[in-house]
Amino acid sequence: QVQLVESGGGLVQTGGSLRLSCAASGGTFSWYSAGWFRQVPGKEREFVAAISRTVDTTNYAGSVKGRFTISRDNAKNTVYLQMNSLKPEDTGVYYCAARNGGIATASSVYQNWGPGTQVTVSP
Repeated sequence: QVQLVESGGGLVQTGGSLRLSCAASGGTFSWYSAGWFRQVPGKEREFVAAISRTVDTTNYAGSVKGRFTISRDNAKNTVYLQMNSLKPEDTGVYYCAARNGGIATASSVYQNWGPGTQVTVSP
């Protein structure tokens, strides 16, 4: 099992950028595919982006495709989410997740989760 901790959230204006980081510890991170999810109060956690163990495959939600980029550095045990052209609807708590398996978009198949980091995009 890996432990995950997100960082990089904050308050940004519409059109701005943020880079989220997710640091993993306690396991061989390269064995895990990783994903980013977000949640707002009263709504279910939704998929944002995912990346395979070997960095050769990525997947994005339609709402963020072309604006967000997921990447990872297995040597640093870290996954990143570069978010550009942010919109108010991108506001939420962003969670990093990892699974000992292939790339996936369903939150239910991820075994490891970070505590989340708040992203707020002002109009």
